[in-house]
Amino acid sequence: MKKPKLLIIVLFQNLGDERTYFAKSPAPPVSGALLAALTPSIVEIELLHEMIRPINYETDANYIALSFMDFCAAHAKEVAKRFREKGKKVIAGGRYASTYPEEIEDYMDATVVGEAEKIWPIVVHDLVNNRLKKLYYAPFAPPLDNIPPPRYDLIEKDFTVPVVTEATRGCIYKCSYCQLNINPAPHRKRPIADVVNDLSSTQKLPLLKRKIAMLQDNNLGGDLAYAKNLLREIAKLKLWSLGVQFSFDCLHDDEFIDLLEQAHCGLAFIGLESLNEPSLAFVHKKQNKTAEYKELFMKLKKRGILTFTGMMIALDEDTEEYYDKLPDKLEEIDPSSILLSISIPIPGTPFHKLVKEEGRITDENLAHYEGDHLVFQPKKVTKEQVFSAYKNINKKFYSWRNIIRRWWRFISAAHFKGNIFKRLFRAVFLSAMMIKISIFQRHHARMKVYEMQSS
Repeated sequence: MKKPKLLIIVLFQNLGDERTYFAKSPAPPVSGALLAALTPSIVEIELLHEMIRPINYETDANYIALSFMDFCAAHAKEVAKRFREKGKKVIAGGRYASTYPEEIEDYMDATVVGEAEKIWPIVVHDLVNNRLKKLYYAPFAPPLDNIPPPRYDLIEKDFTVPVVTEATRGCIYKCSYCQLNINPAPHRKRPIADVVNDLSSTQKLPLLKRKIAMLQDNNLGGDLAYAKNLLREIAKLKLWSLGVQFSFDCLHDDEFIDLLEQAHCGLAFIGLESLNEPSLAFVHKKQNKTAEYKELFMKLKKRGILTFTGMMIALDEDTEEYYDKLPDKLEEIDPSSILLSISIPIPGTPFHKLVKEEGRITDENLAHYEGDHLVFQPKKVTKEQVFSAYKNINKKFYSWRNIIRRWWRFISAAHFKGNIFKRLFRAVFLSAMMIKISIFQRHHARMKVYEMQSS
């Protein structure tokens, strides 16, 4: 007897059919592939990332699982409506569904609240046996042991890096803009053997895609002793490149940086957020010190590690003078790439509470809370100044002239290890990675933000 089919969709298109944007992202989020791994074998599975391909509403799937962030909540309701009109059962989960289940439960056949590991198999069995409940509550902050490897084989071939997983969840810091602080859970760690198993469970992938991996932790460095032990084990896998995410203060620990190099880390995502000290203080990001940025970035460059850094504008202490100086400051500290976004007062965060109480929210449309729109009035800059700064910073930073200059500074500073062939391979490989990330950011700014300003 043929199994029923479950289609897992990771939503992304927040602005409707007329404003679809298919990203040139090198890697998917881990959520969809992990949910597929947790799904019992009583159903056939298909995985769709709306980031890179549209939803097929004529699918032969019997059941639909939607995973989405805040900015896709309205879109999720429309998607669920279309599928339910076709007789499909629709289940919602993810960060927004877990935080505000009451906002979406009437639009879904079932809503899963919390982390999926302990509850998802129960949901699927209830689904297949026609006893689905409206709400399922997972245990809060359970241990992270015995989680299976994500289903990398189901991830679309469009992604250069399908091997994505996580070693930890949560963060030890309390930045006021961060969604993790709505219902904060403790920083938790997976068994190191389980993480290594994830990175090794890649037999169905071609060689190139088996040798590149990414840890999508909020802050791998939340427990540096654990992170170091993990990196020692990952080093034994002899990956071509590993991507990691951690807080900036971790770079004070030279042993941690050495172990990143030994694990063949090629890309470090670090949240700078601002080069303006008063703006950092405003969002309670006390672990960042702007005077240290240049020196600490150089530590990574010398070890041949690219830096991809999160940057926000439209913080309350930002000024027009700061925006005018920011392109030159970025050149001085020299990150390999930046992810520039407009600050988001995510509902439920301390940041949102503040601007809401002060009557500064100007846009309640949750679809605009993705970092491309300005949804509140900052204290010291105008909307026009924010968008002008966004365009100016991106255009200067991602001009081909400046991309090439940064590439040359990186290659000149890096001390690649091994014989001549290994050094040359790593230089070429990381150069290609840097160019790909730069193209992704140029494309996003041009297609999502510049176009929006002109419309």
